[in-house]
Amino acid sequence: MLQLRNITKAYRLGEVEVPILHDINLTVLRGEYTAIVGTSGSGKSTLMNILGCLEQPSTGEYYFDARSITQLSDNDRTDLRNLQIGFVFQQFNLLPRLNALQNVMLPMIYAGYTLQERRERAEALLERVGLADRLANRPNQLSGGQQQRVAIARALVNQPQVLLADEPTGALDSRTGGEVIELISGLHASGLTIVLVTHDPSVAQNSERIIQIQDGRILSDQRSQQVVVRGSKGIRVGPVPSRMVQALVQMVSQRSCKAFTCSVSPFRSAVRMLAWIWVQVAWRANFSLWI
Repeated sequence: MLQLRNITKAYRLGEVEVPILHDINLTVLRGEYTAIVGTSGSGKSTLMNILGCLEQPSTGEYYFDARSITQLSDNDRTDLRNLQIGFVFQQFNLLPRLNALQNVMLPMIYAGYTLQERRERAEALLERVGLADRLANRPNQLSGGQQQRVAIARALVNQPQVLLADEPTGALDSRTGGEVIELISGLHASGLTIVLVTHDPSVAQNSERIIQIQDGRILSDQRSQQVVVRGSKGIRVGPVPSRMVQALVQMVSQRSCKAFTCSVSPFRSAVRMLAWIWVQVAWRANFSLWI
């Protein structure tokens, strides 16, 4: 869905050209949850800006859903940003004079929706992120976590194909940040393509794929050591192997997997052992496991 070919980026400071990105080749598939990890100055935010059509690469080609972004006019790139890409930033970027509902409705104005359409969709999204009782609150009347939830709702209001999140937990405490990451994981479970930029490896571990960048170059690109279980009760993500072994056993014991009926202890013990072996094989193969 997103494809970068031989991308470079450099900024000119006076007569000096400062290189930021070097020969980046990257493909993000539809429905994938990818984390880009790097320290400050590694080039990860510049890479995110190029993916979000906020900046043009110096050289190379960028394709969004098979469309060459480098060949689009400024107006076409603006339309693509507004309609196909949702952005979540570290500092929320909410307008202080607008309440939560108005902030979420704002992108729909530029997309040409009626007032009723804007209100209905914004209210539904704010309810989805747990803020149905905060519609009239302005940003200074919301906690950091609540502001980020408003920002996520705003990013989703035009039903984008891709969500780009740049350090979404950077301004939050660990508990609130965990709640935001859980929300983002839930959006991925619904089928949304997500690219998340972070300096925190523990945040990146919630993704399916981790790309490490340093000095403007991709150092590694690997599958995250996570088991993702998708079932009738939604998505559960956790470190391999202990937490997910427990989750798999619990799913079987509660008969959420229709193929099994755990009515006797010996059979339950056998299922526990099979679940353990199953997770270990997936872990060593560096795959994501789906149910």
